[in-house]
Amino acid sequence: MYEWPILSVVTFLPLVGALLIVLMIRGDDEVAKRNARWVALWATLVTFVISLLLLFGFDPSNPDFQFVEYQAWLGDVAAYRMGVDGISLPFVLLTTLLMPMCILASWDAIQHRVKEYMICFLVLETLMIGTFSVLDLLLFYFFFEGGLIPMFLIIGIWGHGRKVYAAFKFFLYTLAGSVLMMLAIMAIYWQAGTTDIAVLLKHDFPEGMQYWLWIAFFASFAVKMPMWPVHTWLPDAHVEAPTAGSVILAAIMLKMGGYGLLRFSLPMFPDASAYFAPFVFTLSVIAIIYTSLVALRQEDMKKLIAYSSIAHMGYVTMGIFTLTQEGIQGAVFQMVSHGFVSGALFLCVGVLYDRMHTREIAAYGGLVFRMPVYATLFMVFTMANVGLPGTSGFIGEFLTLLAAFGRNTWVAFLATTGVILSAAYALWLYRRVVFGALEKESLKNIRDVNPRELATLVPLLFFTILFGVWPQPILDACNVAVNAIVARADVAAGAIKAAALVLP
Repeated sequence: MYEWPILSVVTFLPLVGALLIVLMIRGDDEVAKRNARWVALWATLVTFVISLLLLFGFDPSNPDFQFVEYQAWLGDVAAYRMGVDGISLPFVLLTTLLMPMCILASWDAIQHRVKEYMICFLVLETLMIGTFSVLDLLLFYFFFEGGLIPMFLIIGIWGHGRKVYAAFKFFLYTLAGSVLMMLAIMAIYWQAGTTDIAVLLKHDFPEGMQYWLWIAFFASFAVKMPMWPVHTWLPDAHVEAPTAGSVILAAIMLKMGGYGLLRFSLPMFPDASAYFAPFVFTLSVIAIIYTSLVALRQEDMKKLIAYSSIAHMGYVTMGIFTLTQEGIQGAVFQMVSHGFVSGALFLCVGVLYDRMHTREIAAYGGLVFRMPVYATLFMVFTMANVGLPGTSGFIGEFLTLLAAFGRNTWVAFLATTGVILSAAYALWLYRRVVFGALEKESLKNIRDVNPRELATLVPLLFFTILFGVWPQPILDACNVAVNAIVARADVAAGAIKAAALVLP
Protein backbone atom coordinates (compact mmCIF):
# COMPACT_ATOMS: atom_id res chain seq x y z
CA MET A 1 0.00 0.00 0.00
CA TYR A 2 1.14 3.54 -0.73
CA GLU A 3 0.33 6.78 1.06
CA TRP A 4 -0.08 8.68 -2.20
CA PRO A 5 -3.11 8.09 -4.46
CA ILE A 6 -1.39 5.78 -6.93
CA LEU A 7 -4.60 4.65 -8.66
CA SER A 8 -5.63 8.23 -9.35
CA VAL A 9 -2.16 8.98 -10.71
CA VAL A 10 -2.26 5.96 -13.03
CA THR A 11 -5.79 6.78 -14.14
CA PHE A 12 -5.41 10.48 -14.85
CA LEU A 13 -1.77 10.81 -15.90
CA PRO A 14 -2.67 10.15 -19.58
CA LEU A 15 -5.21 12.97 -19.29
CA VAL A 16 -2.39 15.26 -18.14
CA GLY A 17 -0.49 14.29 -21.29
CA ALA A 18 -3.53 15.19 -23.37
CA LEU A 19 -3.74 18.59 -21.68
CA LEU A 20 -0.05 19.19 -22.37
CA ILE A 21 -0.65 18.56 -26.06
CA VAL A 22 -3.60 20.96 -26.05
CA LEU A 23 -1.78 23.74 -24.19
CA MET A 24 1.79 23.47 -25.44
CA ILE A 25 1.67 22.34 -29.06
CA ARG A 26 0.56 24.84 -31.70
CA GLY A 27 0.20 24.45 -35.45
CA ASP A 28 0.03 21.40 -37.64
CA ASP A 29 3.52 21.30 -39.12
CA GLU A 30 5.95 18.41 -38.86
CA VAL A 31 7.47 19.72 -35.63
CA ALA A 32 4.07 19.93 -33.95
CA LYS A 33 3.21 16.39 -35.10
CA ARG A 34 6.51 15.05 -33.82
CA ASN A 35 6.08 16.76 -30.44
CA ALA A 36 2.54 15.45 -30.08
CA ARG A 37 3.75 11.90 -30.74
CA TRP A 38 6.55 12.17 -28.20
CA VAL A 39 4.33 13.69 -25.50
CA ALA A 40 1.79 10.88 -25.99
CA LEU A 41 4.50 8.22 -25.95
CA TRP A 42 6.12 9.50 -22.78
CA ALA A 43 2.76 9.95 -21.06
CA THR A 44 1.82 6.33 -21.76
CA LEU A 45 5.27 4.98 -20.89
CA VAL A 46 5.38 6.80 -17.54
CA THR A 47 1.83 5.60 -16.82
CA PHE A 48 2.92 2.02 -17.49
CA VAL A 49 5.99 2.30 -15.25
CA ILE A 50 3.94 3.74 -12.37
CA SER A 51 1.28 1.06 -12.82
CA LEU A 52 3.94 -1.56 -12.15
CA LEU A 53 3.99 -0.28 -8.55
CA LEU A 54 0.45 -1.64 -8.26
CA LEU A 55 1.79 -5.06 -9.17
CA PHE A 56 4.66 -4.91 -6.69
CA GLY A 57 2.46 -3.62 -3.87
CA PHE A 58 -0.49 -5.94 -4.49
CA ASP A 59 -1.21 -8.66 -1.93
CA PRO A 60 -2.83 -11.62 -3.76
CA SER A 61 -3.88 -13.21 -0.46
CA ASN A 62 -6.05 -10.22 0.49
CA PRO A 63 -9.67 -10.67 -0.68
CA ASP A 64 -10.53 -6.98 -0.19
CA PHE A 65 -10.02 -4.13 -2.62
CA GLN A 66 -6.55 -2.62 -2.36
CA PHE A 67 -5.08 0.86 -2.99
CA VAL A 68 -8.49 2.19 -1.99
CA GLU A 69 -9.21 5.93 -2.35
CA TYR A 70 -12.36 7.67 -1.19
CA GLN A 71 -13.73 11.17 -1.49
CA ALA A 72 -17.38 11.95 -0.71
CA TRP A 73 -19.27 13.86 -3.39
CA LEU A 74 -23.01 13.40 -2.96
CA GLY A 75 -23.17 11.29 0.16
CA ASP A 76 -24.33 7.77 -0.66
CA VAL A 77 -25.59 8.76 -4.11
CA ALA A 78 -22.13 9.07 -5.65
CA ALA A 79 -18.57 9.26 -4.37
CA TYR A 80 -15.07 9.08 -5.74
CA ARG A 81 -14.07 5.55 -4.84
CA MET A 82 -11.11 3.77 -6.38
CA GLY A 83 -9.58 0.34 -5.75
CA VAL A 84 -8.47 -2.86 -7.46
CA ASP A 85 -8.58 -6.55 -6.68
CA GLY A 86 -7.24 -9.65 -8.38
CA ILE A 87 -9.80 -9.41 -11.18
CA SER A 88 -9.37 -5.77 -12.12
CA LEU A 89 -5.58 -5.43 -11.64
CA PRO A 90 -4.61 -7.59 -14.68
CA PHE A 91 -6.78 -5.44 -16.94
CA VAL A 92 -5.32 -2.19 -15.60
CA LEU A 93 -1.82 -3.48 -16.32
CA LEU A 94 -2.85 -4.81 -19.74
CA THR A 95 -4.21 -1.37 -20.65
CA THR A 96 -1.10 0.51 -19.56
CA LEU A 97 1.13 -2.01 -21.37
CA LEU A 98 -0.66 -1.79 -24.71
CA MET A 99 -1.10 1.97 -24.94
CA PRO A 100 2.57 2.83 -25.67
CA MET A 101 2.52 0.16 -28.39
CA CYS A 102 -0.55 1.79 -29.93
CA ILE A 103 1.23 5.13 -30.01
CA LEU A 104 4.25 3.54 -31.69
CA ALA A 105 2.03 1.70 -34.17
CA SER A 106 0.49 5.04 -35.16
CA TRP A 107 3.84 6.84 -35.50
CA ASP A 108 3.99 6.84 -39.30
CA ALA A 109 0.51 5.55 -40.12
CA ILE A 110 -1.28 8.70 -38.87
CA GLN A 111 -0.23 11.84 -40.71
CA HIS A 112 -3.24 14.15 -40.47
CA ARG A 113 -4.68 15.74 -37.31
CA VAL A 114 -1.98 14.00 -35.31
CA LYS A 115 -2.52 16.13 -32.19
CA GLU A 116 -6.21 15.32 -32.02
CA TYR A 117 -5.47 11.63 -32.61
CA MET A 118 -3.01 11.47 -29.72
CA ILE A 119 -5.40 13.37 -27.46
CA CYS A 120 -8.17 10.86 -28.24
CA PHE A 121 -5.94 7.94 -27.31
CA LEU A 122 -4.77 9.52 -24.06
CA VAL A 123 -8.33 10.36 -23.02
CA LEU A 124 -9.38 6.84 -23.95
CA GLU A 125 -6.64 5.37 -21.75
CA THR A 126 -7.90 7.33 -18.75
CA LEU A 127 -11.47 6.16 -19.34
CA MET A 128 -10.45 2.51 -19.77
CA ILE A 129 -8.28 2.43 -16.64
CA GLY A 130 -11.06 4.16 -14.74
CA THR A 131 -13.55 1.51 -15.84
CA PHE A 132 -11.43 -1.20 -14.21
CA SER A 133 -10.55 0.70 -11.03
CA VAL A 134 -13.58 2.73 -9.88
CA LEU A 135 -15.66 1.40 -6.99
CA ASP A 136 -18.76 3.53 -7.41
CA LEU A 137 -21.54 2.35 -9.69
CA LEU A 138 -22.37 5.76 -11.17
CA LEU A 139 -18.69 6.52 -11.73
CA PHE A 140 -18.29 3.12 -13.38
CA TYR A 141 -21.11 3.97 -15.79
CA PHE A 142 -19.44 7.29 -16.61
CA PHE A 143 -16.09 5.66 -17.47
CA PHE A 144 -17.69 2.64 -19.15
CA GLU A 145 -19.77 4.77 -21.50
CA GLY A 146 -17.28 7.62 -21.79
CA GLY A 147 -14.87 5.42 -23.72
CA LEU A 148 -17.36 5.35 -26.62
CA ILE A 149 -16.66 8.97 -27.51
CA PRO A 150 -12.90 8.87 -28.24
CA MET A 151 -13.21 5.49 -29.98
CA PHE A 152 -16.08 6.87 -32.08
CA LEU A 153 -13.80 9.72 -33.17
CA ILE A 154 -10.82 7.42 -33.79
CA ILE A 155 -12.86 5.22 -36.13
CA GLY A 156 -14.85 8.02 -37.77
CA ILE A 157 -11.95 10.42 -38.44
CA TRP A 158 -8.85 8.25 -38.88
CA GLY A 159 -10.47 5.07 -40.16
CA HIS A 160 -10.77 3.75 -43.70
CA GLY A 161 -13.51 3.14 -46.24
CA ARG A 162 -16.95 3.18 -44.63
CA LYS A 163 -15.51 4.68 -41.46
CA VAL A 164 -18.47 6.94 -40.63
CA TYR A 165 -20.93 4.06 -40.99
CA ALA A 166 -18.74 1.82 -38.81
CA ALA A 167 -18.29 4.54 -36.18
CA PHE A 168 -22.02 5.21 -35.85
CA LYS A 169 -22.85 1.50 -35.80
CA PHE A 170 -20.30 0.95 -33.02
CA PHE A 171 -21.58 3.93 -31.03
CA LEU A 172 -25.30 3.22 -31.37
CA TYR A 173 -25.03 -0.52 -30.67
CA THR A 174 -22.99 -0.09 -27.50
CA LEU A 175 -24.91 2.95 -26.27
CA ALA A 176 -28.28 1.28 -26.78
CA GLY A 177 -27.09 -1.76 -24.85
CA SER A 178 -26.28 0.42 -21.85
CA VAL A 179 -29.59 2.26 -21.51
CA LEU A 180 -31.05 -0.61 -19.50
CA MET A 181 -27.97 -0.67 -17.27
CA MET A 182 -28.56 2.96 -16.32
CA LEU A 183 -32.13 2.11 -15.29
CA ALA A 184 -30.82 -0.86 -13.32
CA ILE A 185 -28.33 1.35 -11.48
CA MET A 186 -31.19 3.61 -10.41
CA ALA A 187 -33.16 0.59 -9.18
CA ILE A 188 -30.11 -0.69 -7.28
CA TYR A 189 -29.72 2.64 -5.47
CA TRP A 190 -33.40 2.74 -4.53
CA GLN A 191 -33.21 -0.81 -3.19
CA ALA A 192 -29.80 -0.79 -1.49
CA GLY A 193 -29.43 2.91 -0.69
CA THR A 194 -25.86 3.15 -2.00
CA THR A 195 -23.77 3.01 -5.16
CA ASP A 196 -20.68 1.72 -3.33
CA ILE A 197 -19.64 -1.38 -5.28
CA ALA A 198 -17.84 -2.93 -2.29
CA VAL A 199 -21.06 -2.73 -0.28
CA LEU A 200 -23.27 -3.89 -3.15
CA LEU A 201 -21.16 -7.00 -3.67
CA LYS A 202 -22.30 -8.17 -0.23
CA HIS A 203 -25.89 -7.00 -0.55
CA ASP A 204 -28.62 -9.62 -0.93
CA PHE A 205 -31.02 -8.49 -3.63
CA PRO A 206 -34.47 -10.14 -3.70
CA GLU A 207 -34.50 -13.11 -6.05
CA GLY A 208 -37.26 -11.70 -8.24
CA MET A 209 -35.42 -8.40 -8.59
CA GLN A 210 -32.18 -10.17 -9.47
CA TYR A 211 -33.59 -11.47 -12.73
CA TRP A 212 -34.51 -8.02 -14.04
CA LEU A 213 -31.26 -6.45 -12.88
CA TRP A 214 -29.27 -9.30 -14.44
CA ILE A 215 -31.02 -8.82 -17.80
CA ALA A 216 -30.38 -5.08 -17.73
CA PHE A 217 -26.65 -5.46 -17.01
CA PHE A 218 -26.30 -8.37 -19.41
CA ALA A 219 -27.77 -6.32 -22.25
CA SER A 220 -24.90 -3.87 -21.90
CA PHE A 221 -22.08 -6.35 -21.34
CA ALA A 222 -23.22 -8.73 -24.11
CA VAL A 223 -23.04 -5.94 -26.71
CA LYS A 224 -19.67 -4.75 -25.43
CA MET A 225 -17.98 -8.19 -25.60
CA PRO A 226 -19.76 -8.76 -28.11
CA MET A 227 -21.85 -11.94 -27.91
CA TRP A 228 -23.85 -13.50 -30.71
CA PRO A 229 -26.24 -12.18 -32.09
CA VAL A 230 -25.35 -8.58 -31.11
CA HIS A 231 -21.85 -8.90 -32.55
CA THR A 232 -22.30 -7.41 -36.01
CA TRP A 233 -20.85 -4.01 -35.10
CA LEU A 234 -17.42 -5.47 -34.31
CA PRO A 235 -16.24 -6.70 -37.76
CA ASP A 236 -17.20 -3.36 -39.33
CA ALA A 237 -15.48 -1.39 -36.57
CA HIS A 238 -12.32 -3.47 -36.85
CA VAL A 239 -12.09 -3.31 -40.63
CA GLU A 240 -12.52 0.46 -40.82
CA ALA A 241 -10.57 1.45 -37.69
CA PRO A 242 -6.87 2.37 -37.85
CA THR A 243 -4.50 -0.33 -36.62
CA ALA A 244 -4.16 1.05 -33.10
CA GLY A 245 -7.93 1.43 -32.84
CA SER A 246 -8.39 -2.25 -33.72
CA VAL A 247 -5.79 -3.20 -31.10
CA ILE A 248 -7.63 -1.31 -28.36
CA LEU A 249 -11.03 -2.59 -29.45
CA ALA A 250 -9.95 -6.24 -29.37
CA ALA A 251 -7.47 -6.19 -26.51
CA ILE A 252 -9.16 -3.87 -24.01
CA MET A 253 -12.66 -2.65 -24.83
CA LEU A 254 -14.09 -6.12 -25.44
CA LYS A 255 -12.81 -7.12 -22.00
CA MET A 256 -14.98 -4.48 -20.35
CA GLY A 257 -17.99 -6.71 -21.00
CA GLY A 258 -16.35 -9.76 -19.42
CA TYR A 259 -15.12 -7.65 -16.52
CA GLY A 260 -18.65 -6.34 -15.98
CA LEU A 261 -20.03 -9.87 -15.82
CA LEU A 262 -17.42 -10.81 -13.21
CA ARG A 263 -17.72 -7.60 -11.20
CA PHE A 264 -21.51 -7.24 -11.16
CA SER A 265 -23.60 -10.04 -12.69
CA LEU A 266 -22.16 -13.03 -10.83
CA PRO A 267 -21.53 -11.65 -7.33
CA MET A 268 -24.52 -9.31 -7.15
CA PHE A 269 -27.10 -11.55 -8.85
CA PRO A 270 -25.97 -15.14 -8.16
CA ASP A 271 -29.45 -16.70 -8.37
CA ALA A 272 -30.17 -15.02 -11.68
CA SER A 273 -26.72 -15.97 -12.98
CA ALA A 274 -27.41 -19.62 -12.20
CA TYR A 275 -30.88 -19.42 -13.73
CA PHE A 276 -29.67 -17.86 -16.99
CA ALA A 277 -26.51 -19.97 -17.27
CA PRO A 278 -28.04 -22.41 -19.83
CA PHE A 279 -29.05 -19.41 -21.94
CA VAL A 280 -25.50 -18.02 -21.85
CA PHE A 281 -24.06 -21.47 -22.61
CA THR A 282 -26.24 -21.65 -25.71
CA LEU A 283 -25.18 -18.22 -26.94
CA SER A 284 -21.52 -19.04 -26.21
CA VAL A 285 -21.55 -22.30 -28.17
CA ILE A 286 -23.31 -20.65 -31.12
CA ALA A 287 -20.75 -17.82 -31.06
CA ILE A 288 -17.82 -20.23 -30.99
CA ILE A 289 -19.04 -22.37 -33.90
CA TYR A 290 -20.88 -19.83 -36.05
CA THR A 291 -18.26 -17.05 -36.01
CA SER A 292 -15.48 -19.59 -36.58
CA LEU A 293 -17.28 -20.81 -39.71
CA VAL A 294 -17.80 -17.21 -40.83
CA ALA A 295 -14.08 -16.53 -40.28
CA LEU A 296 -13.27 -19.34 -42.71
CA ARG A 297 -15.02 -17.41 -45.51
CA GLN A 298 -13.34 -14.04 -45.00
CA GLU A 299 -11.09 -12.44 -47.60
CA ASP A 300 -10.02 -9.51 -45.40
CA MET A 301 -7.39 -10.26 -42.73
CA LYS A 302 -8.84 -7.84 -40.22
CA LYS A 303 -12.35 -9.19 -40.58
CA LEU A 304 -11.09 -12.75 -40.12
CA ILE A 305 -9.32 -11.81 -36.87
CA ALA A 306 -12.41 -9.87 -35.75
CA TYR A 307 -14.63 -12.93 -36.08
CA SER A 308 -11.92 -14.95 -34.33
CA SER A 309 -12.16 -12.53 -31.39
CA ILE A 310 -15.91 -13.10 -31.11
CA ALA A 311 -15.33 -16.86 -31.03
CA HIS A 312 -12.72 -16.53 -28.30
CA MET A 313 -15.04 -14.36 -26.23
CA GLY A 314 -17.48 -17.28 -26.41
CA TYR A 315 -15.04 -19.31 -24.32
CA VAL A 316 -14.90 -16.43 -21.84
CA THR A 317 -18.66 -16.27 -21.28
CA MET A 318 -18.87 -20.05 -21.16
CA GLY A 319 -16.17 -20.20 -18.48
CA ILE A 320 -17.69 -17.41 -16.43
CA PHE A 321 -21.11 -19.04 -16.23
CA THR A 322 -19.82 -22.42 -15.17
CA LEU A 323 -19.69 -20.63 -11.80
CA THR A 324 -16.62 -22.67 -10.86
CA GLN A 325 -13.13 -21.75 -9.76
CA GLU A 326 -11.35 -23.13 -12.81
CA GLY A 327 -13.96 -21.77 -15.23
CA ILE A 328 -13.80 -18.19 -13.95
CA GLN A 329 -10.02 -18.25 -13.62
CA GLY A 330 -9.84 -19.62 -17.15
CA ALA A 331 -12.08 -16.79 -18.36
CA VAL A 332 -9.88 -14.14 -16.72
CA PHE A 333 -6.76 -15.76 -18.15
CA GLN A 334 -8.36 -16.06 -21.59
CA MET A 335 -9.21 -12.36 -21.62
CA VAL A 336 -5.68 -11.33 -20.65
CA SER A 337 -4.14 -13.74 -23.14
CA HIS A 338 -6.49 -12.59 -25.88
CA GLY A 339 -5.36 -9.04 -25.17
CA PHE A 340 -1.78 -10.02 -26.01
CA VAL A 341 -2.57 -12.28 -28.96
CA SER A 342 -5.32 -10.34 -30.72
CA GLY A 343 -3.47 -7.07 -30.21
CA ALA A 344 -0.37 -8.61 -31.78
CA LEU A 345 -2.33 -10.06 -34.71
CA PHE A 346 -3.83 -6.68 -35.54
CA LEU A 347 -0.39 -5.11 -35.26
CA CYS A 348 0.89 -7.74 -37.70
CA VAL A 349 -1.88 -6.84 -40.14
CA GLY A 350 -0.98 -3.19 -39.67
CA VAL A 351 2.64 -3.90 -40.62
CA LEU A 352 1.49 -5.23 -44.00
CA TYR A 353 -1.12 -2.53 -44.51
CA ASP A 354 1.43 0.24 -43.93
CA ARG A 355 3.51 -1.22 -46.79
CA MET A 356 0.89 -2.41 -49.28
CA HIS A 357 -2.27 -0.47 -48.29
CA THR A 358 -4.47 -3.52 -48.60
CA ARG A 359 -5.74 -6.14 -46.18
CA GLU A 360 -6.95 -8.57 -48.85
CA ILE A 361 -5.53 -12.05 -48.21
CA ALA A 362 -5.26 -12.68 -51.94
CA ALA A 363 -2.85 -9.75 -52.31
CA TYR A 364 -0.13 -11.59 -50.40
CA GLY A 365 1.82 -14.83 -50.55
CA GLY A 366 5.41 -15.94 -50.16
CA LEU A 367 6.28 -13.31 -47.55
CA VAL A 368 8.57 -15.74 -45.76
CA PHE A 369 11.19 -15.11 -48.49
CA ARG A 370 11.23 -11.34 -47.96
CA MET A 371 10.09 -11.00 -44.34
CA PRO A 372 11.49 -13.94 -42.32
CA VAL A 373 11.36 -12.09 -38.97
CA TYR A 374 7.78 -11.04 -39.61
CA ALA A 375 6.88 -14.59 -40.65
CA THR A 376 8.30 -15.94 -37.37
CA LEU A 377 6.44 -13.45 -35.20
CA PHE A 378 3.20 -13.94 -37.10
CA MET A 379 3.57 -17.72 -36.73
CA VAL A 380 3.89 -17.58 -32.94
CA PHE A 381 0.83 -15.36 -32.58
CA THR A 382 -1.13 -17.55 -34.98
CA MET A 383 -0.28 -20.62 -32.92
CA ALA A 384 -1.30 -18.80 -29.75
CA ASN A 385 -4.60 -17.86 -31.38
CA VAL A 386 -5.16 -21.53 -32.16
CA GLY A 387 -4.42 -22.45 -28.53
CA LEU A 388 -1.15 -24.34 -29.01
CA PRO A 389 0.27 -25.70 -25.72
CA GLY A 390 3.21 -23.58 -24.64
CA THR A 391 1.43 -20.35 -25.52
CA SER A 392 -0.91 -18.30 -23.35
CA GLY A 393 -3.83 -19.10 -25.65
CA PHE A 394 -3.86 -22.71 -24.48
CA ILE A 395 -4.27 -22.11 -20.74
CA GLY A 396 -7.50 -20.13 -20.82
CA GLU A 397 -9.23 -22.36 -23.35
CA PHE A 398 -8.22 -25.51 -21.49
CA LEU A 399 -9.51 -24.26 -18.13
CA THR A 400 -12.83 -23.05 -19.54
CA LEU A 401 -13.39 -26.30 -21.43
CA LEU A 402 -12.44 -28.33 -18.35
CA ALA A 403 -14.96 -26.42 -16.26
CA ALA A 404 -17.64 -26.72 -18.94
CA PHE A 405 -17.08 -30.47 -19.13
CA GLY A 406 -17.79 -30.68 -15.40
CA ARG A 407 -21.12 -28.88 -15.92
CA ASN A 408 -22.39 -30.25 -19.22
CA THR A 409 -20.53 -32.59 -21.53
CA TRP A 410 -22.49 -31.51 -24.60
CA VAL A 411 -21.58 -27.88 -24.07
CA ALA A 412 -17.92 -28.84 -23.69
CA PHE A 413 -18.03 -31.10 -26.76
CA LEU A 414 -19.59 -28.49 -29.01
CA ALA A 415 -17.27 -25.76 -27.74
CA THR A 416 -14.26 -27.98 -28.43
CA THR A 417 -15.14 -28.01 -32.11
CA GLY A 418 -14.19 -24.33 -32.05
CA VAL A 419 -10.59 -25.34 -31.35
CA ILE A 420 -10.55 -27.36 -34.58
CA LEU A 421 -12.20 -24.57 -36.56
CA SER A 422 -9.79 -21.98 -35.17
CA ALA A 423 -6.88 -24.08 -36.39
CA ALA A 424 -8.54 -24.28 -39.81
CA TYR A 425 -9.02 -20.53 -40.37
CA ALA A 426 -5.81 -19.42 -38.64
CA LEU A 427 -3.55 -21.85 -40.50
CA TRP A 428 -5.38 -21.12 -43.77
CA LEU A 429 -4.68 -17.40 -43.27
CA TYR A 430 -1.03 -18.00 -42.43
CA ARG A 431 -0.46 -20.30 -45.40
CA ARG A 432 -2.03 -17.86 -47.87
CA VAL A 433 -0.11 -14.85 -46.58
CA VAL A 434 3.30 -16.24 -45.62
CA PHE A 435 3.93 -19.40 -47.64
CA GLY A 436 3.65 -20.19 -51.32
CA ALA A 437 5.58 -18.77 -54.23
CA LEU A 438 6.62 -15.11 -54.23
CA GLU A 439 4.97 -14.28 -57.55
CA LYS A 440 3.47 -10.82 -57.10
CA GLU A 441 5.81 -8.08 -58.32
CA SER A 442 4.57 -5.66 -55.64
CA LEU A 443 5.87 -7.98 -52.90
CA LYS A 444 9.36 -8.57 -54.23
CA ASN A 445 10.77 -5.42 -52.63
CA ILE A 446 8.72 -5.46 -49.43
CA ARG A 447 10.73 -4.70 -46.27
CA ASP A 448 10.86 -6.79 -43.12
CA VAL A 449 9.80 -5.36 -39.74
CA ASN A 450 11.74 -2.31 -38.58
CA PRO A 451 12.94 -1.55 -35.01
CA ARG A 452 9.82 0.47 -34.17
CA GLU A 453 7.55 -2.37 -35.23
CA LEU A 454 9.69 -4.86 -33.31
CA ALA A 455 9.26 -2.68 -30.22
CA THR A 456 5.50 -3.19 -30.47
CA LEU A 457 5.55 -6.93 -31.20
CA VAL A 458 8.42 -8.36 -29.13
CA PRO A 459 6.92 -7.49 -25.70
CA LEU A 460 3.67 -9.20 -26.70
CA LEU A 461 5.66 -12.19 -27.94
CA PHE A 462 7.44 -12.35 -24.58
CA PHE A 463 4.23 -12.35 -22.53
CA THR A 464 2.51 -14.80 -24.88
CA ILE A 465 5.27 -17.34 -24.30
CA LEU A 466 5.89 -16.47 -20.64
CA PHE A 467 2.30 -16.98 -19.53
CA GLY A 468 2.01 -20.02 -21.76
CA VAL A 469 4.66 -21.85 -19.75
CA TRP A 470 4.17 -20.04 -16.43
CA PRO A 471 0.50 -19.05 -15.98
CA GLN A 472 0.72 -18.90 -12.20
CA PRO A 473 1.14 -15.11 -11.78
CA ILE A 474 -2.25 -14.39 -13.36
CA LEU A 475 -3.98 -17.36 -11.73
CA ASP A 476 -2.58 -16.49 -8.29
CA ALA A 477 -3.50 -12.82 -8.62
CA CYS A 478 -7.18 -13.55 -9.27
CA ASN A 479 -7.50 -16.68 -7.11
CA VAL A 480 -8.86 -15.07 -3.94
CA ALA A 481 -11.19 -12.72 -5.80
CA VAL A 482 -12.56 -15.64 -7.83
CA ASN A 483 -13.06 -17.63 -4.63
CA ALA A 484 -15.29 -14.85 -3.32
CA ILE A 485 -17.40 -14.94 -6.51
CA VAL A 486 -17.72 -18.72 -6.36
CA ALA A 487 -18.71 -18.54 -2.69
CA ARG A 488 -21.54 -16.17 -3.59
CA ALA A 489 -22.57 -18.44 -6.44
CA ASP A 490 -22.67 -21.50 -4.18
CA VAL A 491 -25.87 -20.21 -2.62
CA ALA A 492 -27.47 -20.75 -6.02
CA ALA A 493 -26.44 -24.42 -6.24
CA GLY A 494 -30.05 -25.52 -6.19
CA ALA A 495 -30.87 -23.22 -9.09
CA ILE A 496 -27.88 -24.58 -11.02
CA LYS A 497 -29.22 -28.13 -10.76
CA ALA A 498 -32.74 -26.94 -11.55
CA ALA A 499 -31.39 -25.36 -14.72
CA ALA A 500 -30.08 -28.81 -15.76
CA LEU A 501 -26.46 -27.74 -16.02
CA VAL A 502 -25.41 -31.11 -14.60
CA LEU A 503 -26.34 -34.16 -16.64
CA PRO A 504 -28.02 -37.00 -14.72
